[in-house]
Amino acid sequence: MGSGWSSEEERQPLLGPGLGPAPGAAWRSRGEAAAAALPAAAPSPGRVYGRRWLVLLLFSLLGFVQGLVWNTWGPIQNSARQAYGFSSWDIALLVLWGPIGFMPCFAFMWLLDKRGLRITVLLTSFLMVLGTGLRCIPVSDLMLKRRLIHAGQLLNGLAGPTVMNAAPFLSTTWFSADERATATAIASMLSYLGGACAFLVGPLVVPAPNGTAPLLASENSRAHIKDRIETVLYAEFGVVCLLFSATLAYFPPRPPLPPSVAAASQRLSYRRSFCRLLSNLRFLMIALAYAIPLGVFAGWSGVLDLILTPVHVSQVDAGWIGFWSIVGGCVVGIAMARFADFIRGMLKLILLLLFSGATLSSTWFTLTCLNSITHLPLTTAIT
Repeated sequence: MGSGWSSEEERQPLLGPGLGPAPGAAWRSRGEAAAAALPAAAPSPGRVYGRRWLVLLLFSLLGFVQGLVWNTWGPIQNSARQAYGFSSWDIALLVLWGPIGFMPCFAFMWLLDKRGLRITVLLTSFLMVLGTGLRCIPVSDLMLKRRLIHAGQLLNGLAGPTVMNAAPFLSTTWFSADERATATAIASMLSYLGGACAFLVGPLVVPAPNGTAPLLASENSRAHIKDRIETVLYAEFGVVCLLFSATLAYFPPRPPLPPSVAAASQRLSYRRSFCRLLSNLRFLMIALAYAIPLGVFAGWSGVLDLILTPVHVSQVDAGWIGFWSIVGGCVVGIAMARFADFIRGMLKLILLLLFSGATLSSTWFTLTCLNSITHLPLTTAIT
């Protein structure tokens, strides 16, 4: 069903069949390998374990908190300016540390291939502990404090490649074929949901300075704002430490038996498959279709309050706009993934519809900021 929306060439595997070892090789122990000379039995349909949902929950929560930490400063940029003396460039750079953290993404993917999920996720969560811990170091020198915050955001950004890219690997390792798209969507979308919750946590906990919200002068003092920001930083550090402890206690690299033949197949050589993918035009087109919207939206949402301040949108209202824009995308994304699990061959049509909706929404938002023809429900038209 739905095959009319994609050509025969588009349905072919990107790396082609027959390039890797036989299915099941990656799951055999040394003792099982000794019995490989015996006639091979037909591949079993696989087995799924209830613990897969716990593994998915831990990984998704890790992505949620990573997104929450990454988007700490954008929604409260006016307050951060007053408390720590940040400039507009500092706020933009604090958001930019997330994409910069993706630069060593191939190293993390190599580690995922060679050492598995547990080691990679533990390293990722440890980087988040270090990053959030650096932001909480009590120092009176504002210059040193700003540098510690920047370093903490960079370390948290280095956790991005795993929480954003390892979801398909986790779903293939733990879930059957009819649950794979749903598991991938949940693990991927929770990171965005964390960024969405930052739009609420920051503006609702941290008061805005004078000129951006009608608060009392005593509550708008630099010391008060700084105390509230540090409360948010300590809370995020505590949550990250709790997740690191839970991951250290239980996060198996794979189930005892694979859930499908695809999960039992050994992965290709990292270098060989990497070179083949870079020379594959279809893969490059898919990568660009994923990377460009993701990069544009991440950069836009991270500095949303900075964008909306000139058009007289308060810090709290900007937070609500960012929250609902991301939550709406997460809900629709998970629903579409579940739909794609049941109806095969419709993925291209689903993506076209989603991209069309995103284009219309972006156009409406741009017109809102540029003229007085349209306006957001929480704002008044600018004249």
